Amino acid sequence: MLASKFSNLRLLKNKSIIRLLSTEIHEQTENVGPIEYKRLTGADRGVVLYGLNSPRDRNALGHELVQSMREVNHLIREDTKVSVVILHSTVPGIFCAGANLKERFKLNDEEVAKFVRRLRETFIEVEDLPMPTIAAVEGAAVGGGLELALACDIRIAADSAKLGLVETGRGLIPGAGGTQRLPRVIHPNIAKELIFTSRIVSGKEAKELGIVNHVVPQNENKNAAFEKAMELAREIIVNAPVALRCAKQAINEGVQLTIKDGYEIEQKWYEVNVPTKDRQEGMISFMEKRKPVYQGH
Repeated sequence: MLASKFSNLRLLKNKSIIRLLSTEIHEQTENVGPIEYKRLTGADRGVVLYGLNSPRDRNALGHELVQSMREVNHLIREDTKVSVVILHSTVPGIFCAGANLKERFKLNDEEVAKFVRRLRETFIEVEDLPMPTIAAVEGAAVGGGLELALACDIRIAADSAKLGLVETGRGLIPGAGGTQRLPRVIHPNIAKELIFTSRIVSGKEAKELGIVNHVVPQNENKNAAFEKAMELAREIIVNAPVALRCAKQAINEGVQLTIKDGYEIEQKWYEVNVPTKDRQEGMISFMEKRKPVYQGH
């Protein structure tokens, strides 16, 4: 069934099923261009790994990667069995190097503007995925790389990670949502300082500023942020998938409203969740003093 969903994708190749013994993760893997898309099974069922995998250009945001992201975004959105997405990099030492400037340099002004709009739309798709999303940042996440991480609900960084919106130092401004997302994550005055100076901060500094939720010491395998993301994902997947989606929508839609209007948004999504079988299962399992078995409907 999974392979059939990918059969019409232009960039489909090399389906495989593997097991990572180091973390006891079972996977169903599909490569969509420079993205490794993995649905975990077994005890980790409900987790999807969204892996940026373009080592040649350090996961720079060029046409091929952006097109692949749009295809993967569509696949995830349509999959009602997904409870949480971990966006990470399979390239050691890098999350995303931002814009592919070599490719960008070949474009005229009109083509640049069109591409940046498409990039922003792609990041909005990530932001609007209905289930919780976690960005695991092991290395550099600069420019568009940090903007991509900011599109996720939760961010985890290794202490050795480097994060920054560096565009003004390159004669640009953040164009994929950074000028809007960062001031909503941290104090606007601090966001302005970081953007105006093009400053790059460590994972530890990013935690102190509130840019990331967690910072973890990097390990020998250089995957400490990913391991923390998996730990958090395992806390999330025991909960009802529909309830998770409704809670995310209630937060996203209500956060920019007055609290009174926000209550109405909360009520709307509460009522969406009321008739679900998972809500009934949650109540019955509580009364029967057993773990709930949620089906995502």
